[in-house]
Amino acid sequence: MSEASERRTNKRSLIIEAAVEVFAERGFHQARVSDVARRAGVADGTIYLYFRNKEDLLLSIFEEKMDILLASLGEILEGVHDPIERIRRFTHFHFDQVRVNRLAAEVLQVELRLSNKFMKEYRPEKLWSYLGVFGQIVRDGQAQGLFRPNIDPFIAMWSFFGAMDELAMQWVLSKKGDRFSLDAAAVQVAETFIRGMLVDDPAVKTKNEEVS
Repeated sequence: MSEASERRTNKRSLIIEAAVEVFAERGFHQARVSDVARRAGVADGTIYLYFRNKEDLLLSIFEEKMDILLASLGEILEGVHDPIERIRRFTHFHFDQVRVNRLAAEVLQVELRLSNKFMKEYRPEKLWSYLGVFGQIVRDGQAQGLFRPNIDPFIAMWSFFGAMDELAMQWVLSKKGDRFSLDAAAVQVAETFIRGMLVDDPAVKTKNEEVS
């Protein structure tokens, strides 16, 4: 990467991080492009060198954060072949990201849903890739005889994400984050889905059964 390209990439990332802070603090609709520029320490017009408008900036936050999530999830699951353990790692990873990146989580959980473009027109292919990781886990578990063959991986992956997404939303909206433990949420979501998908085989035990 050339020095000019690197500077451009760094400035774009700086603007995105500033937008995350401003959108989380003021709300997407109340925030102005000038607010983001001021937080990033750039001129207002600089924003438009990288983003078409405020909505494009919001969608770019989603794209960049999903890239990071997908790459990090791949690292967390690398070398883990047991579908049950993969589900446990997935849930803990997801809720850890919510806790560590609270402002970004607030923007993606709350403000992104206020975008008509995102809800009606945008194709969130990176989100589908994220969900697809769980769908593949289900298929692998079925191939290994762990999960019931009548489970539909498509329905399972959306149900799994829906559970995590709603809990993340509730945690973010609680402001102090003390309504419930994200670690406890990770365990409960993982074990609920594992138990619900397992074949009736007494040799296969969930984590809760192992420690009882």
